[in-house]
Amino acid sequence: MSARAGRLTEIADRVHAHVQPDGGWCLSNAGLLADGHDAVLVDTAATRARALRLRRAVLRIVPRPPRLLVATHFHGDHTFGNCVFPEAVVVAHEQARQDIHTAGLHLTGLWPDVCWGDPEVVVPQLTYRDRTTVHAGTLRAELLHPGPAHTTGDTAVWLPEQRVLFTGDLVMNGVTPFCPMGSVAGSLAALRTLRALGARTVVPGHGPVGGPELLDVNEGYLLRLQRLAADGLAAGLGPLETAREAGPGPYAGLLDSERLVPNLHRAFHEALGGRPGDPLDIPALFKEMTRYHGGLPVCRA
Repeated sequence: MSARAGRLTEIADRVHAHVQPDGGWCLSNAGLLADGHDAVLVDTAATRARALRLRRAVLRIVPRPPRLLVATHFHGDHTFGNCVFPEAVVVAHEQARQDIHTAGLHLTGLWPDVCWGDPEVVVPQLTYRDRTTVHAGTLRAELLHPGPAHTTGDTAVWLPEQRVLFTGDLVMNGVTPFCPMGSVAGSLAALRTLRALGARTVVPGHGPVGGPELLDVNEGYLLRLQRLAADGLAAGLGPLETAREAGPGPYAGLLDSERLVPNLHRAFHEALGGRPGDPLDIPALFKEMTRYHGGLPVCRA
């Protein structure tokens, strides 16, 4: 099995994290809440092959497939695998349902050489607006929507008794944050909301499981985006020029540093008075990021 195939590990009593190294483009994490015969799955995977491996891993822990699947947001690396869990009702924020429907299989067109395995789009059947609660046996998990952040329809999954937090892509570990489809300011506000929960264990959307220190690194990166946008505007530069002049700086060690360009587009938009979550031309930003990177970013899904 590939070192990037992912592993399902118990991180608290009856709570498991499925981590796919190294966490770069489309190598996302998932979670499993399992109590006896009852289970809730948090996110899936980008390709059919990876999602099927996740399904097999889940069925080694619980005797029947999960009947509830939480989608933390609309991106295909977290949702394309939903189709291999047909028994599950998919729950997500109401905006994520709309975004999944609108985006369809767009992600597959960005990296046409990836063996996606003919994924099928599964639109959530159950949605919520601000906050709701799901149960796996006696396990209780709160679903929280922090406002526009990574996207406009993010969900964090909080288990207060175990003090475990599944953040989706609101938090990354060892991987560059990504918020052009959401908000820089909103991401900072979301981190404040998550920090107040008092989590002991944090499962990020990408990268290894960690603790609350993961929030600090993401916050530092986002604050730097705001400073760079202010400095770039003062100097009469655009986002691409600002990125080329500043570089990744203290965050050069994070994977996928080319995300600086689309992130700065969002930061510039907000610095100029644009609202969090306002649509940007994402295909154009992806092309600009590719020019900055010197080629198409590597997707190892």
